[in-house]
Amino acid sequence: MFRNFKYYSRAMQVARPYPAARLREALALHPAVALLGPRQCGKTTLARAIARESSIGAWFDLEDPADRRRLEVPLQALAGLRGLVVIDGIQRRPSLCDPLRALLDRPGYPAKLLMLGTASPTLALDVSESLAGHAAVENLGGFSIAEVGSDSWRTLWQRGCFPRSFLAPGDRSSVRWRRRFVRDFLERDLPQMGVSAPSEPLYRFWTMVAHWHGKAWNAAEFSRAMGASQALARKYLGILAGGHMVRVLPAWIENLRKRQVKSPKLYVCDSGLLHTLLSVDRPDALAGHPKVGASFKGFVLEQVAGAFDSAPYFWATHAGAELDFLIHVEGRRHGFECKYADAPSTTKSMRAALRDLSLEHLWVVYPGEEAYSLDDRITAIPASRIPEFARSLSKWVPTKSSRTVAA
Repeated sequence: MFRNFKYYSRAMQVARPYPAARLREALALHPAVALLGPRQCGKTTLARAIARESSIGAWFDLEDPADRRRLEVPLQALAGLRGLVVIDGIQRRPSLCDPLRALLDRPGYPAKLLMLGTASPTLALDVSESLAGHAAVENLGGFSIAEVGSDSWRTLWQRGCFPRSFLAPGDRSSVRWRRRFVRDFLERDLPQMGVSAPSEPLYRFWTMVAHWHGKAWNAAEFSRAMGASQALARKYLGILAGGHMVRVLPAWIENLRKRQVKSPKLYVCDSGLLHTLLSVDRPDALAGHPKVGASFKGFVLEQVAGAFDSAPYFWATHAGAELDFLIHVEGRRHGFECKYADAPSTTKSMRAALRDLSLEHLWVVYPGEEAYSLDDRITAIPASRIPEFARSLSKWVPTKSSRTVAA
């Protein structure tokens, strides 16, 4: 108990203003909100912070047998409540969505419902279908650079974005937590989501994805390595992607007279879990690992996608031109390249992407400290400054007379 209190005290010191603002806005607009995300990403901590600002009506924890019994007749248990009503662990009782809809259909129902759940395709579908028109769905990930501070970005990359991993008192504690997380996700969380898959083969598949991190998906190669069918490989990929453990990055297809890659790329969403699956337990081991560049790219991908709240794509041709990822900002295309190098420079591939995709600008993210212009429409930016870059994109576009940008 004391250790949990100590963790929550440390976690509350990490402000999460952007997820909190989105959650407040959703609660103001809708009678119910489902906050979904991976286990241990901070949903309960964020909900407690919101509850302290509100008139709390009740808190139900479906991990607690007593609370589960109280909700056996949900209409009776919830009918007389006012203020904010939190139901934590909704993935354990997705069947609650139907009676909750009946409750929300009652004119003038005085409570706001906040449902917290471990992300899964089934749960998201249940909420979307059963509570259509009543509930908003908000997704929560782990910590971002904006939340932990630019000085801590390397620790965030090495340990990953899960709060308990990042806030661990030392590297060894962080590694132990991540190992337990992988085991618990496979052996406990997936069965709770209604997923029936043997943990050992799924762990081997997850490890294969880690070694494949940043490369195009090839079901035939995975099935041969597993000694199983392509259908099973696709099933396992769907399980991990649905649990927000793996990002399936789609290809952007442009109307060009070029053969373009259409298969998606695979990334382990959390860099800390990637390092655990690769058995990289120390920061110095990561620096010399063959996947260090791919790891950095995946970390930047998640940070940029979260900072802009935009769906990313990648682009590649069979002739070798490639763009790490592309996002749309205010209707305009921006390209991103990730270079784990002290002084990145332009390449033919970057110029091909600028020309063929009609990019507004191309940003080269690297682990340095200075932002500078590489060309008229190509700018190098430090990974540590992604949050301020996302808040004010225009000021980072350099003038022709200045090499240094937003110094």
